[in-house]
Amino acid sequence: MRVLLTGASGFIGRAVVPMLLGAGVEVHALGRSPVDHAGVIDHPADLLAGVDRSMIEAIGATHLLHLAWEARPGFWAASENLDWVAASIGLVRAFVAGGGRRAVVAGSCAEYDWTGSGRLEEATSPIRPATLYGTAKASLHAVLAKAAPGLGLSLAWARIFFPYGPGERSERLLGSLLEAAHSGDVAKVSEGSQRRDFIHVEDVAAALVAILAAPVEGVVNVASGKAATVRRFVEIATQAAGSADRVAYGAIPTRPDDPPLIEGAIDRLLAETAYRPRFTLETGLADAVARFGVSPPTSD
Repeated sequence: MRVLLTGASGFIGRAVVPMLLGAGVEVHALGRSPVDHAGVIDHPADLLAGVDRSMIEAIGATHLLHLAWEARPGFWAASENLDWVAASIGLVRAFVAGGGRRAVVAGSCAEYDWTGSGRLEEATSPIRPATLYGTAKASLHAVLAKAAPGLGLSLAWARIFFPYGPGERSERLLGSLLEAAHSGDVAKVSEGSQRRDFIHVEDVAAALVAILAAPVEGVVNVASGKAATVRRFVEIATQAAGSADRVAYGAIPTRPDDPPLIEGAIDRLLAETAYRPRFTLETGLADAVARFGVSPPTSD
């Protein structure tokens, strides 16, 4: 297996790389930032500046795992989402031209309609994204799914839910909690009754690698399958970080349109791949906090 990997230096990509290498896979990373991991073959490229078809064809990858996308703060409405749709189509076409026949592309739970029951099934839950990001992902999936048979491409679309873990940016929930714990500040959060399907980033990576290796095609949810309240997430994380007494619940207003429940059904992931989760929410947050290197501030 020779894998072409985009987004290798990103939050999820950094967890994917060692798993691929540990499986004896030849990993070719395509992106703007070099990958700091021995064994990875780097190919510097800016996909948004144009897909270098000749370089991608020359790699001759058998498999593609496409994770790269706009992820900076404000990504929900960023115009770069439009650019990533076009770049992703060009990437897939160049991969196929180079002999590639199996692709896994990262989608998002934001493609689904979040105003319904909350438990989201691949085959039955409506696609009705509320953001440009979700719309761009859903549009890319529709195009690639329709084109795949004619390209001779085996395509799986991994709809990822709410990853957390070591290396998380401070703009995200866990990152903000641990930054506050490190500085001694009070962490400001919502009242926290909304339930979300949180999944450790290394479980996300393991699921993606398992999907890549399996014959499964179409949409596959990548989630824990069991939502927890935001408040419970915050309680576990801050207890592990020693900062449970420095949390202001309700300091951030809950948006009126904030869905009460977003949870992914993972029957297909478990039945059609070799993936099995490693972490519960409790063990996952304990792991993430320990690996952040955060300790409570001293009293002196």
